[in-house]
Amino acid sequence: MTTPVGASVVVVVADRKRLHQLHSQLAERQPSMVQLLAIGEGETAFADVARLNPAAARQRRQRSMARWLIPFGFFAGLTFTYMTDLDTFAFAGEWSQHLVGALLGMGSGWMGSFAAAASVSSEEDDRIRSLRNRLEEGNWLLLVETPFGVEMPWALLQQAKPRAVVRLDD
Repeated sequence: MTTPVGASVVVVVADRKRLHQLHSQLAERQPSMVQLLAIGEGETAFADVARLNPAAARQRRQRSMARWLIPFGFFAGLTFTYMTDLDTFAFAGEWSQHLVGALLGMGSGWMGSFAAAASVSSEEDDRIRSLRNRLEEGNWLLLVETPFGVEMPWALLQQAKPRAVVRLDD
């Protein structure tokens, strides 16, 4: 069972020593953090963090959209072949031509899920891009996710003198 996430922030720090100090201070807190992940050179790679990977988010959106677009396309294709009485797929027989139309509609729904998922750009993608730029500048990142209902330890985060604190979910 996974713990629901309350708040997610990424703390950008200039040196690795501060990163490890902040990580250990946050790890000692009760209740414990849902996720506490150091990212940067010698730590976890940026691309390995699913929360900060736009390609993984796009894939999740595509799968979510496919769940309703594929059945919708199937019924739309079936309905279209009955409504128009076109004999486009006459080679398949009277009943089978409707099935071919429905299967083509289902394929269109599947392709549409890819197009729709790729066309959506969120504000979070811009934040993630800025974090990747900070990492390339030589900074380190600390992904902090609190349990639902637990306040982010802002005072402790500010004591680490971060270069930036970026909220991932508003």
